[in-house]
This record gives sequence, structure tokens and C-alpha cells, in this order.
Amino acid sequence: MARIALIPGDGIGPEVLAEAEKVLGRISEIEDLPLEFDRWPHGADRYLETGSGMEEEEIRRLGAEYDGILLGALGDPRVPGNEHARQILLGLRFQLDLYINLRPVRLLDRRLTPLRDIREEDLDLVIFRENTEGVYVGMGGVFRKGTPQEMAIQEDVNTRFGIERIVRAAFEHARDHDVDRVTLSDKANAMEHAGGLWRRVFQEVGEEFPDIEREALYVDMLAMDLVRRPSRYRVIVTGNLFGDILSDLAAQLAGGLGLAASANLHPGKAALFEPVHGSAPDIAGSGNANPLAAILTSALLLRHLGRRAAADRVEAAVRGAIGANETTADLGGALTTAETGDAVVRRLDSAA
Repeated sequence: MARIALIPGDGIGPEVLAEAEKVLGRISEIEDLPLEFDRWPHGADRYLETGSGMEEEEIRRLGAEYDGILLGALGDPRVPGNEHARQILLGLRFQLDLYINLRPVRLLDRRLTPLRDIREEDLDLVIFRENTEGVYVGMGGVFRKGTPQEMAIQEDVNTRFGIERIVRAAFEHARDHDVDRVTLSDKANAMEHAGGLWRRVFQEVGEEFPDIEREALYVDMLAMDLVRRPSRYRVIVTGNLFGDILSDLAAQLAGGLGLAASANLHPGKAALFEPVHGSAPDIAGSGNANPLAAILTSALLLRHLGRRAAADRVEAAVRGAIGANETTADLGGALTTAETGDAVVRRLDSAA
């Protein structure tokens, strides 16, 4: 029995997570995969009621007692500073040491890309984003705030330990998936100290994988080249900030954030899975939210549980629904959120 914690969160989070849970429930029946779901009420409502996003002991329990955590979305205009979202999401990432932010990007239907003359097989990559360091650690401060002389400093934290483990994870993924090149992205020409450390570690770890080519590209160059020739890239490894930017860019090339899944991992330990589209409060409750990112995220959860065949079936069902235009309006369909989830379940049933 695999225990899964569900955190619906805010905005469209409960709507898309309901469809992911529906799909997981059906695939668990088809594949004889016992799953137990526990719903956690954490989000803006609880924060406004209690003043707490998530306590340290709750984070410990989530990491220790569950095989996976599935998060819908966080963000609510009633909490303009998104304090609860930082407490929950960054709290889980940092306190559970989820150092791998895994962002697979795959073009499921060529109609969805804004690029010209791109085939489905031309866009199939994964980004390994370092998830616990960089500018997101919050080191820095403001001096003379509110005056004409105000100064803000935000520190970019990079450790050899943190870089080595994310780089090694990228190379191991490439080896396990028969990928012959790993690309490092940085800004070493402008950030010579951080970039220099990343490049030295990348070279040292890469030497342990002699059959895999390694290259290092400045982040602006890589952003440009991803648009120009995405087929060249299969595994990209980078820091927290650049990974955040590049993964959203790549997701848009594949059809947008409505299809963007992600996993936050510490191999052998805790795992958090979330679609990355945000809470979209302006369409919450309208039935227009695209659940496919959440459903594809549930496929990543299945892979984490070691159920590759089940994950493949879910992804194939999503691909089939897109091909038949059984989607929400953002992808050109005319279905509601729940109807799109039902369409994926029907395809699971028809393939059973």
C-alpha cells in the first residue's frame, strides 16, 4: 500500500487535483496498485484561520509517513504576500531537502507548439534544477529602505555539495535513459565565482561518465537555442533561478504551463509532485482549468513508486485525449475540467 498525501491548496488547485486523483484511482484499479489517499487542508483558508501555513512537525510527518505528496496549487489574493505559499512549498523543499526539481518537457502534439516545423520527437527533454540553494534561500537584506539611497542585496548561495549532487543526478539520468549529452547552463561570464564552481564540479563529475558528452552554455545562449533548435537538448542541469526560467520557457514550447508537470525529489527519501501552472484564482470554479498538468504530474508520482507501465498508460491516455481534442479551451477543446479528466479515464479503460 502506497500512502499519498493530497494538498489541494488554493484557486484551481482543488479542481485539477480532483482529476489527478480520479485518474490515479482508476489506474490503481487497472494495474492492481493499492493507493491510500489522505487529504491535508493546508492553503490560504487555513492560513487565514490559524496564521500558519505549515508547521515544522507537519512537514516532518509528510516526509516520514507518505510515499509521495501531490500538491494542487498555492496562491490566493487574500494573502497578497503569499506567505502561506512560501511556508508550505519552500518549507517542504528546504526542510525535506528536495534538492532535485525535475521538469520533463515533451511535445505531445505538434499543433500545440508555437514553433514552426517542429515534430513531436524534436522536443523531449528534462531539466534538472537545483532546488535548495541559489537566490531562493532568502539571504540578503535591505538598507535605508524607503529612502532615495535604498540598497537591496540578494545573495546567490552555491555549495560544492549542492552542485555535485544535482549534477550527478543529471548524469545518472542521462546514463539510465541512453542520452549521450548533458548540458550545463550558467552565467559564468558575469557570475565568475558561482559559475566557476559549477563548471569545475560539472567537469569533475562528468569525467565519471566518459560515454556522455558534456557542454556548458550561458543561460541566455541556451534560452535562445532552445527556441531555435530544441531537438539538440535532452538533459539540462542548472541552478535554482536559471532552472526556474528555462523550465517555463521550455514548457511554453510544448504547449504551455497547462501541460507542465514537476517533481521535487530526494532519491530514497521524500517526494513532492506539483503542476507548475499556479493557482489561477481568476478562473477558479469556472470549470475552465486544464487538469492535464496535474494528471501528468500524477504519472511522475507513479514513476517514483516504481510503476513505469502505469505511468506510461496515463501519459498515453493524455496524449490520446489531446489528439482527439478532448481538452479544455486553452488547448483548443471545449470540455470542462471534469470532462477532460473523464476523457483521460475513458482512454485508460479502453486500453485496459
